Amino acid sequence: MAQAQIPPDCVIVIFGGNGDLARRKLLPALYHLAAEGMMPNNYRIIGNSRSQFSDEQFDEFARESIEEFSRCDVDQELWPIFADRLTYVSHKFQPGDTETLKEAISKAEKELGGEPRRLFYLSVPPPAFATITGAIGDAGLNERATVVYEKPFGLDVESFRELNEVVQEVLDESQVYRIDHFLGKEAVQNILALRFANGMFEPVWNRAHIDHVLIDVPEEMGIGTRAGFYEDTGALRDMLVTHLLQVMSFVAMEPPYALEPTALADEIAKVFESIAPVPSEDVVRGQYEGYLQEEGVAEGSDTETFVAARLHVDNWRWAGVPFFMRTGKKMKRKYQAVTLAFKEPPRQMFREDQSVWFEHDHLTFHLGPNEGVSVTFLAKKPGPAIELGPARMDFRYERSYDSPLIEAYERLLHDALLCDRTLFTRGDGVERTWEVFEKVLRDPPPLHVYPQGSWGPKEAEELIAPRRWHVTKLDRPEDGELPT
Repeated sequence: MAQAQIPPDCVIVIFGGNGDLARRKLLPALYHLAAEGMMPNNYRIIGNSRSQFSDEQFDEFARESIEEFSRCDVDQELWPIFADRLTYVSHKFQPGDTETLKEAISKAEKELGGEPRRLFYLSVPPPAFATITGAIGDAGLNERATVVYEKPFGLDVESFRELNEVVQEVLDESQVYRIDHFLGKEAVQNILALRFANGMFEPVWNRAHIDHVLIDVPEEMGIGTRAGFYEDTGALRDMLVTHLLQVMSFVAMEPPYALEPTALADEIAKVFESIAPVPSEDVVRGQYEGYLQEEGVAEGSDTETFVAARLHVDNWRWAGVPFFMRTGKKMKRKYQAVTLAFKEPPRQMFREDQSVWFEHDHLTFHLGPNEGVSVTFLAKKPGPAIELGPARMDFRYERSYDSPLIEAYERLLHDALLCDRTLFTRGDGVERTWEVFEKVLRDPPPLHVYPQGSWGPKEAEELIAPRRWHVTKLDRPEDGELPT
């Protein structure tokens, strides 16, 4: 791994510090950064929520989360140092009632000395964003501050604008870090590397050669204990308007003049401006059987746990190329993939060979698990006759590099500590994504119930027909094919 930059001294405040995201991602990520020598030389981590939680309970909570979810073991020498920098404040932080947390931050800053940076991470439901942001301003804590907002930033165009107005009153845009952890994935960034660092790909990355693009993120798990959050969002807001559209922007963008925040955000914004507003008939919503019996789900809930959509980028490069997206809970397999399906050659010399079924040549980016890139194509089978069969070439990070992958939250937290906004979303781009789905959010299509462990409702197959969702092997050939 290349020598990492060391961020400046910082007080880190995690709102929702004893929540699910802090447990699964944030605390393990911060600990692993400390283990790799990528944290500031001097830092403090303050957890905050309304629920009663002591410093000792927070230490225990952090250790258990690290033992369960971190990629490194708890080091007996590092742990006491890390734990000594953890504190917890049980307090509802809101305008007019900020002193308790403000005093804890002031104490931590005095321990560090000088004028350390402040990083506020809002790992809370979106309705709390405006309240906490207002309190940061009310307490005068917006100086030297970086504020990280979990997605979704708003729940529709109107709520985005209302929230953004509050945020802009308190913070400069340069202080606002709207996180989308998919952009922190190595395999997503590899889309840019493969396109713009290799002369063989960019010339065919357009409507003349590509038939369609698939962005596919099925999940095996259900909603777990997140019914309160999920009932307000659903798959469309939670995944499609956020993660999947951001990944799409990396596929569809024009080359930025540099890999720096303004240049990248400008090209992403152009992609979003080029997406035609999506009508309800181009969206399929589904709900897995048994969702209504999940704890915390409202009786007769219309919340979708599955969504598939067809989008069009109305510009010179992509005119006529459909982008298909699919994601859902309780599906047959878990994987994350972006696939470009290439057009057939203009003259098919081998069309009479009926033994071969191969719908398209495919280039697939595996975003997880088993991150890498694969190419599927037709090749001649060994033997005296010219007989074709499907073939495959694979690149996998774990087989090709000695350096371990840095996980998305680790990368983005480190970037936020360095005040590097390159892989964070910009307000105008986020607003446009809500505009693209404004009609669907206002007038959602019908909800289709699908069996758990399936590929979702049959209407999603009809949406993409006569094409098909491309499900490939995720490991070595001997591991077998995933069924379509």
